[in-house]
Amino acid sequence: MSNVPLTVEPRIRSLTGVRIVETGSYVPEVVVTNEDLKRTHGFDPDWIWNRTGIRERRFAAPHQATSDLCAQAAIRCLKAADCDPSEIDLLVVGTFTPDMCFPSTACLVQDRLKLNCPAFDIQAACAGFVYALVAAAQFVASGTSKKALVIGGDCNSRVINPGDLKSFPLFGDGAGAVLLEPGSSDQGLVSYQLGSDGSGGDLLNRPACGSRIPPSHEALDQGLQYLTMDGRAVFKWAVRILTDSTLAVLRHASKSVPNVRWFIPHQANIRIINAAGDVLEFPRESVYKNLDRFGNTSAGSIPIALDELVRRGDIDRGDLILSSGFGAGLTWGTLLWRW
Repeated sequence: MSNVPLTVEPRIRSLTGVRIVETGSYVPEVVVTNEDLKRTHGFDPDWIWNRTGIRERRFAAPHQATSDLCAQAAIRCLKAADCDPSEIDLLVVGTFTPDMCFPSTACLVQDRLKLNCPAFDIQAACAGFVYALVAAAQFVASGTSKKALVIGGDCNSRVINPGDLKSFPLFGDGAGAVLLEPGSSDQGLVSYQLGSDGSGGDLLNRPACGSRIPPSHEALDQGLQYLTMDGRAVFKWAVRILTDSTLAVLRHASKSVPNVRWFIPHQANIRIINAAGDVLEFPRESVYKNLDRFGNTSAGSIPIALDELVRRGDIDRGDLILSSGFGAGLTWGTLLWRW
């Protein structure tokens, strides 16, 4: 496996004049508990809980794919915003589990919702939603989009190896969406950082079913169609990058932890969240966590959590929300958003 770099060279930017109008999310109805995994795969429920903080996750039904999850999240978002689909002029979807190589998941969702707009996918794994949000915000801030729909969603249950005791219990399926439109000069991305380091690509990847290793009987027999992860190396990198990028973004914005209303990290593992939160000295009550119910939903992780906070009425105008996604690539995206 590659050695993960020891330093981060942050490039920090700001992009204001954009606001999140509404949110929406969707998770499949099928609940898979740790006890279920014990019965079906022989996994130890206590090990899963103690090592990950996950009690259950949602798996897509056989007839569902990523576009189905994304479409449902989008429908709920548009309904909450009382926005007619005809008003949407841009659709960006962050996912690394598309229904198929092409057409894009965004195009499938665009057709499902009968949108009249450009639609495209962004593949940045678990940082996919942050990348998609920043990309769409650029369109809105520049005046080339008035209502942009941004979705993060993944159907991880289709790419995880049932025989991998360390990674299979971590993941679930789900999607979240936000609606962007022009806002006041103080709203939007007060500070953000997008980063990547391809030298760590083999720490977390899916080797087969691309142009490097096309599908074949041999590849499938070896299980190369499944996600593989060096859990220990990824854990160390995730804690460091979550901490370093958060500090860099706060420093750029001349803000500190007490200024942040909610810290919404990617819901990968409770130990990663707690370790980074403790280093950053975030009060536990301001760190939002829902991975005990949903597991790691990859690009769906952050927007699902954001939607839960919005539905609870726990975000007010002017609040600062700090969020960070990190994962395969290696990629990361950290942002400080003023509501």
